[in-house]
Amino acid sequence: MVYRICFMYLKNKEEAEDAFQDIFLKYILTDKVFECEEHEKAWLCRVSINRCKDILKSFRFKIVSIDSVPEPYYETSDEKAVLREVLKLPPKYKDAIYLHYYEGYTSAQIAKLLECSENTIYSHLSRGRQMLKERLGDNFEY
Repeated sequence: MVYRICFMYLKNKEEAEDAFQDIFLKYILTDKVFECEEHEKAWLCRVSINRCKDILKSFRFKIVSIDSVPEPYYETSDEKAVLREVLKLPPKYKDAIYLHYYEGYTSAQIAKLLECSENTIYSHLSRGRQMLKERLGDNFEY
């Protein structure tokens, strides 16, 4: 889960692996006591997203070769096309769609994780699906 989030944001295997290591080092060194497994997962997701955003901010002055981004394997070309379009969505829609459909989180869990209301997540999911429908056409189901 943590690596997938890192790769989704960074789109580079090496950077995702570095972020993954940083996140788990922070996890090991933290004195935080988690209420339950879901709270622990939410903490890891939030830390992952924040670490990736920090890395992306530092990329402003770096040049990244397009050749360094490997193509992940997906079962069908349709799934690949849908994920490609999900990753092109604005961040607030991309985060909600990815966490809901690819990580299996509920709207309530996503709201807690992203620190916003559940109604906001419903709106982001609805608008994100609408954007995907416009980009992919009516032949795709979500």
